[in-house]
Amino acid sequence: MRQLVEAYIEVGEGIEVVCGDNPDETFLTSIACPVHALGPSYLGRFGFSPRLWTWLHRNAHRFDGIVMNGIWTFPDLAVRSAARRAQKPYGIFAHGALDPWFNRTYPLKHLKKILYWPFQYAVLRDARAVFFTSGTERDLAKTSFRPNRWNSVVVPIGINDPEERRKKPEVSRADGVERRKLHRGDPAEQIAAFYSMLPELRGRPYLLFLGRIHEKKGCDLLLRAFARTAASHPEADLVIAGPDQAGLKLRLQRMAEKLGIASRVHWPGMIGGDIKWGALRASDAFVLPSHQENFGVAVIESLAVGRPVLISNQVNIWPDIEADGVGLVEEDTLEGTERLLRRWFNLPPAERAAMATRARASFIKRYAMKRAAVVINRQFSPSELGTQPE
Repeated sequence: MRQLVEAYIEVGEGIEVVCGDNPDETFLTSIACPVHALGPSYLGRFGFSPRLWTWLHRNAHRFDGIVMNGIWTFPDLAVRSAARRAQKPYGIFAHGALDPWFNRTYPLKHLKKILYWPFQYAVLRDARAVFFTSGTERDLAKTSFRPNRWNSVVVPIGINDPEERRKKPEVSRADGVERRKLHRGDPAEQIAAFYSMLPELRGRPYLLFLGRIHEKKGCDLLLRAFARTAASHPEADLVIAGPDQAGLKLRLQRMAEKLGIASRVHWPGMIGGDIKWGALRASDAFVLPSHQENFGVAVIESLAVGRPVLISNQVNIWPDIEADGVGLVEEDTLEGTERLLRRWFNLPPAERAAMATRARASFIKRYAMKRAAVVINRQFSPSELGTQPE
């Protein structure tokens, strides 16, 4: 959200954010636009919020359009109601939540969603645009529930160019005062910051997993596949960085011990800022054998700093990765993940370097956030009135 706000400002459009965070959260001050933090909601993930309902109905008329991030929640219903009352268009980002993988993996939740579908479908049907971050995500969404008629729009949500951001001031707001400071972002300093956290990696090539430590990410496949290939490539290590929201990390660490690779697998936890960028820049390649990924922001971050990516064919942007020659793609199985690593390790150094060179060009062409802001805004311009659902 923070990066999309920056992109909107860069293309000269106005934007405001309304959210369910506590108003005193310090991270909100780094969002460079007005932020209306209404405080926590009720009923768990459903997010029931009378304050949000009231705010939207009082303010919807002020905007050319409203964009909601996420589905299966009360805010969807509030956005639809307020937008229709104010006769304003709205858009919905599904963010992968209509992928049939969830139906297969969590059948009890799927039953609850079937019962809720009439309400959720009305939100999608009446939206000016249902935003998907890839053509694959769009196509998969049509297979999950019926009826399924809505206006699909593909918006490759990327990131703001980290190389360009280093040259521009970072804007924050606190106590009604706008403050600006230069981004740090020097590549050598970022790499040094990462190595200060994991000094044992200096001089050793490594593959980097960066994301939530969750069953859908295929971390167990990655460990088993690395164990099968590690003996043939004793110079390589593996870094698994990210938050352990599901309590899976200890089990995976025990697995690494049993597989005899514990000394070559590193667990820095959740990393961000300069340390994150340093981890990406210093890696040989980024790896993500995920079972379901509607987009994969960390994949895009890797391309932005010129690192090749090794992903499964369940990361929905995999056709772009193959088409641009910036990584390798295999199935989200143990055999597929093993092939992924072996193919990478067996690549000649010249081909690895060529992939790295192509990576940044692919990012610029496809995934710069400014393009996303333009596509989103276009859906709410007068010329788009009358767009028919697919």
